[in-house]
Amino acid sequence: MRLFWLIGSLALALAVGVLSLQVPAPAGAGAPATAFSAERAMADVREIARRPHPLGSADHTRVRLHLQQRMTDLGLQVSTQSGPISRGSARYLRRMGGDPEAAAFTATNLIGVLPGRNPALPAVALMAHYDTVPMSAGAADDSAGVAAVLETVRALRARGAADRTLVVLFTDAEEIGLDGARIFWGGHPLRDRIGAVINLEARGGGGRAMMFETGRGNAQTIALFGEAGVRADGGVTANSLAGFVYERMPNGTDFTIPKDRGVQGLNLAFIGRPAQYHANSTPEGLDRGAVQHIGSQALESADALLRAGTLPAASANAVYADLFGRIIVSHPPAMGWGLLALALALLGMTAWRARARAGLTPADVGRGALDGVWFIAAGLVLTQAVRTLAGPMSGRAESAEAYYTLLGRLPWMEAGAALTVLALMMAVLGGRGRPDRRITAVALAAAAAVALILGGFENPVVIVAALIAIGLSLVPGLAARTAWGGWTGLIALVLVLGLAAQAFAPETAFLFLWPGLLAAAAAALAGLIDPGLTRVKSLAPVAVAAAVGGAWLIGLSHPVFLGIGMDMPGVLALLGLLGLMLIRPLSPERGAVRPWLMAALAVLVLGAAVSGWARIANPMPAEPPAAEGT
Repeated sequence: MRLFWLIGSLALALAVGVLSLQVPAPAGAGAPATAFSAERAMADVREIARRPHPLGSADHTRVRLHLQQRMTDLGLQVSTQSGPISRGSARYLRRMGGDPEAAAFTATNLIGVLPGRNPALPAVALMAHYDTVPMSAGAADDSAGVAAVLETVRALRARGAADRTLVVLFTDAEEIGLDGARIFWGGHPLRDRIGAVINLEARGGGGRAMMFETGRGNAQTIALFGEAGVRADGGVTANSLAGFVYERMPNGTDFTIPKDRGVQGLNLAFIGRPAQYHANSTPEGLDRGAVQHIGSQALESADALLRAGTLPAASANAVYADLFGRIIVSHPPAMGWGLLALALALLGMTAWRARARAGLTPADVGRGALDGVWFIAAGLVLTQAVRTLAGPMSGRAESAEAYYTLLGRLPWMEAGAALTVLALMMAVLGGRGRPDRRITAVALAAAAAVALILGGFENPVVIVAALIAIGLSLVPGLAARTAWGGWTGLIALVLVLGLAAQAFAPETAFLFLWPGLLAAAAAALAGLIDPGLTRVKSLAPVAVAAAVGGAWLIGLSHPVFLGIGMDMPGVLALLGLLGLMLIRPLSPERGAVRPWLMAALAVLVLGAAVSGWARIANPMPAEPPAAEGT
C-alpha cells in the first residue's frame, strides 16, 4: 500500500511540476490590439537578428536606424545619446573579435518618450539592449527583449493614454560592460524623472521568463507585480531566493545600474534552451512561447505602473515565491518566525502523540535527522561526481567555445544530477543502513575521488561532505529505525535549516519553512488519524502533501539548476532533502526493500550514464590546426 501511495504521489508531482514549467502559447498576428503578440514581436526579431550587430559593426548601424524608425512609427519622441565606452570594454570587445575603433570608442543609446497626461508624475522606463557579441545574431539576447518592448509600446498605446510618461531606453554596449546604461543613468536629463524600470534580458533561447531581480526594499514592488503579473499569459515565475542569489553573483545586467541608484523595478529574463545562448541564437531557434511570456509580463507590469496612483517606493524586502506559476505569495520577513513557531508546535504535538501511541523515541528522531545529514553530504559528493562526467566546470573552460558547449550540455547535466538525487532518496527510503557499510563508504570515497580529479581539488565542500558521508556510513546504528523517527527527524532538520536561514538570510527562509510547515501539518493530521501510519486514511494526507509540495519543488528546481547548477549541482541535493522529507513515511514495505534498493542503484548508474553521454551529444569544438612554419 505504501509503495502505491509513494509512486502515485511522485507521478502526480512530476506531472504538475512539469506542467507548471511550460510556456504559454504564442499569440498570433491577429491577437487583439491591446494584447501582446509574440508573432508581431517576431517580425522585429527577424529584422534585428539577421546578423550579429556588435558595437562598431555595419549591422550595428543598420539595427540602430531600424529601431529609430520603428520607435518613430510608434509615436515616440526619439532621441539619441552618445558617450565613451571604458577602456576595459574596448579591450573586451577587441578580444572577442570586435572593432571599438570603428565606433570611435563610443556607445549610442536610443531614447523614446511617450508623454503621459501628467508630465509631473515620475515616469516608467522599459529597457533592453540592442547590441550583441560579435559571434551572435542575438535573437534572444537581446533582440527578443527589444522586440518585446516595441510590441509592448504598441499594445499600451492601444489601451489608451495613461497619466505617467513612458520612457523607452534601448541601451548600447551592454555586452561589453553595461556602458550604455552607465552613460544614460550617469547623466541623461531624464534619469531623475524615472521612478520605475522594467528590464528585459535573456540567457538562452526559451523557457519561462523569470522575474529574478527587483530594486532593494521591494515589498511594494512585489505587491504590484503580484497583482499585475498574474494577468500575463502563462502567469509568473519569481521568488526572493533568486534575487538574493543574483545580487551576490559577480555578473550583472543593465538593471544593475538604476538599482544601485535606488530605483525600483523588475528584471525579467528567460534562461531555458541554454545551447542557444549567444553563438547559436537565431530567430528560427527562438522559443515563441518564451517571447510571449516575457512580453506579456512586461506589458501587464508596465500598464500597472503607468496607471498606478503612486509608484512603489523602497521599504522592506518581501519574502515571496510563485505557486505553480500562477500566483505570488508574499509576506514580511518577520512572518517567517511565526511560520517557524507554528511548524515547531505541530511537530512537537506530533512527536508527543507518536511517542505515546507508536513508541517514538528522541534517539530515533536524532537518527532520522542524521539520515538527512547523510543525504545532503552524499548528495553533494555524488551530484558533483556525476556532473564532472559531463565536462569541466565553467571556470575551467579553455575558451568561449568550450563554455558555450558546456551550456549545451546543461540539460544532460540536469537530468544526471536529478536522477542521482532520486537514487539517494530511494536509498534512504529503502533503509540506507541495509547495504554493507564498507561498500557504501568505498563507493562514496570513489565518487569523491572522481569529483576532485575531474572537477578540481580546490573544492573544500566536496572534501568535507565526503568525510561526513563516509563517517555516517561506517558508524553502525545511525539510520532511522521507524517511519516516525525518519519523518520527524527530517522535519526537525529542515526546520533547523529554516531557523538558520531566517536568522541570516530571511529572503531565503521560505525554501525551508514553507515545505517544513506543510510536512509538519501532514504529520500532525496523519498522527491524529492513525499513529501507526498503517491505514489508508493516515497515508492519504502524506501523499497529498508529497504531491503538492513535490510539484512545487520541481517547478522551483529547474530554474535554480539552469541558473547555478553547472558549477553547483549539489543545489539539487538540498532541494531533494525537502522532497525526501515529504515522502519519508511512504517507505516501501519490508518485502520490497531489496528490489527497491537495487532499483536505486540502477537509477544512480543511469544518472551517471546520462551525464556522461553529454560529451557525445555535444562534443567540444575541434582545436584549430597549428600554423605551419615557413
